[in-house]
Order: sequence, then structure tokens, then C-alpha cells
Amino acid sequence: MSKLIAQAPALASRLVAESRPKLQTFMKYAKVELTPPTLGDIPEIRSGISRLINGARTGRWREVPVREAWLNTLVTVEVLCWFYVGECIGKRHIVGYDV
Repeated sequence: MSKLIAQAPALASRLVAESRPKLQTFMKYAKVELTPPTLGDIPEIRSGISRLINGARTGRWREVPVREAWLNTLVTVEVLCWFYVGECIGKRHIVGYDV
């Protein structure tokens, strides 16, 4: 046990050295992907929503390639799963609410 404790500083420094490039890559993408929308993004969001509604009205959704439809399905399933995981965390139970 004392041998492990003696090696702890070396192991910790090695862990930091090996995780630094991955952490830098994560931070690079996090700064872009995890920021809230700015006021300049609102017109683009509105146009995206209007294109979505217009595509639903005109039936353009039927012309979507299979690959894009599959990717949209996977994104929808991911969002639903995160919603349900959030619900389970919020209610602190897997089934039902603690009333």
C-alpha cells in the first residue's frame, strides 16, 4: 500500500499529461456547441422553424433521402431519451412520482 501511495504523484502527473489534449479538444467544441443562442442567431432560428412548417405543409418531408430520415430519427430518439433520463433524475424514481 505504501508503494502505491509513493507512486501516486507520478500517476497523477501522467494522468494530467495524457488527458490534457482530450480536454483541449473538448473545450474547443464546447465553446462552439454549448453556448446559448445570441441575438444574431434568432432570425436564423425563425427561418429554420418557418422552413420546417412550410415543408410539413407542402409534403416535402416525403422527398427526404433515407439517410437523412434515419439521422433525423436517431436525433429524435436521442432527445427523447435525454428527456426521459431527465425526468427520472428529477423525480428520483424510475417509475412514477413520489407523491
